[in-house]
Amino acid sequence: MSSAAENGEAAPGKQNEEKTYKKTASSAIKGAIQLGIGYTVGNLTSKPERDVLMQDFYVVESVFLPSEGSNLTPAHHYPDFRFKTYAPLAFRYFRELFGIKPDDYLYSICSEPLIELSNPGASGSLFFVTSDDEFIIKTVQHKEAEFLQKLLPGYYMNLNQNPRTLLPKFYGLYCMQSGGINIRIVVMNNVLPRSMRMHFTYDLKGSTYKRRASRKEREKSNPTFKDLDFLQDMHEGLYFDTETYNALMKTLQRDCRVLESFKIMDYSLLLGIHFLDHSLKEKEEETSQNVPDAKRPGMQKVLYSTAMESIQGPGKSGDGIITENPDTMGGIPAKSHRGEKLLLFMGIIDILQSYRLMKKLEHSWKALVYDGDTVSVHRPSFYADRFLKFMNSRVFKKIQALKASPSKKRCNSIAALKATSQEIVSSISQEWKDEKRDLLTEGQSFSSLDEEALGSRHRPDLVPSTPSLFEAASLATTISSSSLYVNEHYPHDRPTLYSNSKGLPSSSTFTLEEGTIYLTTEPNTLEVQDDNASVLDVYL
Repeated sequence: MSSAAENGEAAPGKQNEEKTYKKTASSAIKGAIQLGIGYTVGNLTSKPERDVLMQDFYVVESVFLPSEGSNLTPAHHYPDFRFKTYAPLAFRYFRELFGIKPDDYLYSICSEPLIELSNPGASGSLFFVTSDDEFIIKTVQHKEAEFLQKLLPGYYMNLNQNPRTLLPKFYGLYCMQSGGINIRIVVMNNVLPRSMRMHFTYDLKGSTYKRRASRKEREKSNPTFKDLDFLQDMHEGLYFDTETYNALMKTLQRDCRVLESFKIMDYSLLLGIHFLDHSLKEKEEETSQNVPDAKRPGMQKVLYSTAMESIQGPGKSGDGIITENPDTMGGIPAKSHRGEKLLLFMGIIDILQSYRLMKKLEHSWKALVYDGDTVSVHRPSFYADRFLKFMNSRVFKKIQALKASPSKKRCNSIAALKATSQEIVSSISQEWKDEKRDLLTEGQSFSSLDEEALGSRHRPDLVPSTPSLFEAASLATTISSSSLYVNEHYPHDRPTLYSNSKGLPSSSTFTLEEGTIYLTTEPNTLEVQDDNASVLDVYL
């Protein structure tokens, strides 16, 4: 089966020709669905709430609705039918888990006529969408309904552990019996909202065998394409910011492992792509045509139902990509390889296919004729790995940062500056030490010093002074040549005093404090006339 009809396309073409399913008119099916669900959900409200027990998953309730009505059921103009509800208490818990109140559930399904959608797949199922765009109602085969019943306990456990999932969210399983015909229906979440136009819709399995849309499908106004079409149209893939990409891939990996544990295969990722860069007028026109009237309650919102909520919860968006259009309908922001801004809507569909005998025989037969690894039917473990590899390598990609972050730049600059400055400081300090050593080895006496003081500027009786402007300029030039900036406007409350013959200190210290590099020199205690140290500031 294929749920690609969830792209929100109303049944096209022959509007006056009514579809039939198992020789039953679609109008009769829609009416019976609304009558049956209206009665069973309303009757369920009278039952007290309690914990779900194991036997609750296998309960089937049945009610007969004659056309003339009864004490419990209303009259209607459809043929007499019986309506069965599977696991009513379990599904009531599922609806409560997603914040769906009984009144809202009834209002969505029963207040307005159901809208029939086209079915591009080959399953022959009928698809209906509620007028408020919240729920999809789909007819399923007997084996699919039976498999869902067996799946319910594990499905219950998975939803308890993680309600945020891209797996289908089932809200009810029912069966309509009329004239010896059983029509089984399932109520699910709507993946692709009709109020947001999907410029491209894809049904992706990760396989390549016969995975191209047919000519008949391409002629539709909103066709659903397949894997080979995606590789041709979006050959570079779809790009996300890092946070969104990681959340999406984590969700897909978790969901695929759950499906693998249930031995489920042949599922698809239904992907709807909306281009934000298209004309706003076109969007407004389509919205006015597709959105139902103001009767629907605007406050009702199913929890974890949108694509963004399904992967990372509400309130997060991707790096401001969607700031121009705040009404995103819960789409996931992305970009194409051409830089176009996109909104993506997605969900895993068709999970009611188990790898049983018929599927094993189908895979064996196709593997003899074609490459066994390319066909869609395969054992669950291989199918999950191939599905994830295709999504990770061909469909979804992460935007690579082209520029280093400012913090890293700053750290690198500081490290380089520190290394360069230390080299300069060590060289200057070495020169100072060499000159002092030369002076000390001369062994000059006091008298010789007095005589030398007459013709020299090295006089111990003079008050030590700061270096001359020429010396300061020379020092500044030396440091600036190594890409350092000397702050000449440092406050003068810390005077610099030199006492030796060259006006140079005896030791230096290099420190880094709050983004400022300090070069601190400590003079010799025997020669200095003041305890204050000199400070040389170097700024980035």
